[in-house]
Order: sequence, then C-alpha cells, then structure tokens
Amino acid sequence: MSIQEPLVPTLSDKGFMVGYLEALSLVERLHRLLLDVIKDEFERVNVLEINAVQALLLFNIGDNEVTAGELKSRGYYQGSNVSYNLKKLVEMGYMHHQRCEIDRRSVRVRLTEKGRYVRDVVAELFARHADGLENKGVLGHEGIADITTSLKRMERYWTDQIRYIY
Repeated sequence: MSIQEPLVPTLSDKGFMVGYLEALSLVERLHRLLLDVIKDEFERVNVLEINAVQALLLFNIGDNEVTAGELKSRGYYQGSNVSYNLKKLVEMGYMHHQRCEIDRRSVRVRLTEKGRYVRDVVAELFARHADGLENKGVLGHEGIADITTSLKRMERYWTDQIRYIY
C-alpha cells in the first residue's frame, strides 16, 4: 500500500478551488440558516417543544408511513440522528409507531394530528418564502432550476465518491 501525495491545486485550478470552497461554505451556512428560520417560525407560533431538525423531519415524512431506514436511504438523514429524533417525536405525540408485520425489527412511523400541524406550519413557511423569492425578484423559475440542477450534480458526484472511492 503506497501513500499518495496530497493534491495541491495548480495556479489554474486555484480559481475553481476558491469557488468550490465558497460553494461548500454557502451550503453549510444555508442549512444552518434554514434551521434558524424554522426555529423562529415555531417560536412565533408558540411551538417550543420540538427543534427545527425534528420539524423538518415531520415535513419530509408528510403523509407517508416510513421506517428510519427509508428516511436514511432517501438521503434525508444520517445514522443514529434519525432514530433518536423519531423516538423523541413518538414520545412527544407527534408520530405513531408500529412494528412491521413482516420484519419485526423494523418500525414504521406516521404523523399524528399534532405532527400534521407541524408539517403544515413548515409547508406554509416554505410557501411564503417561495412566493417572496419570486415576487421580490430574488429568484425566478430559471434561477431555481439552475441551482437545483447544480446541487443535484454535486450530490451525484459526492455520492459516487462515497460508493466507489476508498
């Protein structure tokens, strides 16, 4: 087994590298900012017992009945984080849980009425934001499409790196 030399960007690569690092920083900041925006909305509507990650989890589950494994495989959540949050949401009454008939190790979850209320609060928040972005000329259909296409390409590239390069 040989040790590879670290990749050092050439002068021509440095401009791309700077842009790539800026994009990574923006993705990270936007995720944290999204959680802050959700937290502020829940403070406004006086729902204080769940956190923004849990609210986003309820939104992403929506009307589906899922397992923790399905949420992880869809790429929404990582490892024990999703299991912990699902357990807390069941304990607080935001979700129902039931053992699968076929695989007794697996638990399926779905939203309760309380969970659907949280999902609806997040959905209304996102609808207001989408409307505001478009009506204030921040982003239009083409801008959102360009961002989404670029982020999907990056996601596909990173996924390939995890699956095929060790």
